[in-house]
Amino acid sequence: MVSYVNALLYGVGGIVVAGMALLVAFQEKLVYVPVVPGLTKSYPITPARLRLFYEDVWLTSSDGVRLHSWFIKLLPDCRDIAHRLEMVQIMLQRLQCNVFMLSYRGYGASDGFPSQHGISMDAQAALDHLSQRTDIDTYRIVVFGRSLGGAVGSVLTKNNPDKVAALILENTFTSILDMAGVLLPFLKWFIGKSSSKGPGVLNFLVRSPWSTIDVVNEIRQPILFLSGLRDEMVPPLHMQLLYAKAAARNQQCLFVEFPTGMHMDTWLSGGDRYWRTIQEFFEKSVPDKKIDGSSESVTKSYL
Repeated sequence: MVSYVNALLYGVGGIVVAGMALLVAFQEKLVYVPVVPGLTKSYPITPARLRLFYEDVWLTSSDGVRLHSWFIKLLPDCRDIAHRLEMVQIMLQRLQCNVFMLSYRGYGASDGFPSQHGISMDAQAALDHLSQRTDIDTYRIVVFGRSLGGAVGSVLTKNNPDKVAALILENTFTSILDMAGVLLPFLKWFIGKSSSKGPGVLNFLVRSPWSTIDVVNEIRQPILFLSGLRDEMVPPLHMQLLYAKAAARNQQCLFVEFPTGMHMDTWLSGGDRYWRTIQEFFEKSVPDKKIDGSSESVTKSYL
């Protein structure tokens, strides 16, 4: 009996050690995915190739890392495009906005290696660039973040109440601490915070916690939560918890569910209702202003 108990204890201990080793060695690869599976980092699609009018914008983060981004301008003749740019085409047409797309450090043509501190600086550099442009209405910048982008966008919005007009979060996690138990289920008893059952004894090993749940309740700008109920990566409960935390202190929060939405295709499966939801949020939260009889387009920072 003693031998059996010892074997069980050694087995549990081995699982914990293995979990610790996985967290230490591979956590960045679990959190950050600079290359879309099946494609190379140098995949040659650009907005110009796909008939979108854009600027290549090169930025320098505050620690000197060189970043690449696209500023995609609203034009009436945008046509077929692929991958995430397909969503941008519809966004341009349905929302009548410009779109700024940033490649974080380590992503796309940007230099460096991803980290929470570094990516936060990258997002700030992008927002600072937009705030200094003279061809957009800088009072109507909306941050749009999906998944990790939602965590990044939440920090950016909280830190810039005078530069960001509103925030949209889509299928975003409460924290990487909580996601650890989703990605590696046996860790849920040893790591986590807001939605997991574990005591969090291994939390100190997570280098990029991205604790969105601790950020959203400090945001005072309007927030739209878009939740795909068939999300296969981030449990929809995470979005519900984020909304509850934010709405407790911010009356300008709106939560909308899409029953067939998965992690990356909620915009597609949501159809017309998805775009109408965002349009109505814009009209209420960042109303159009007329200048010299013409309407200026909102600029969305899509992170």
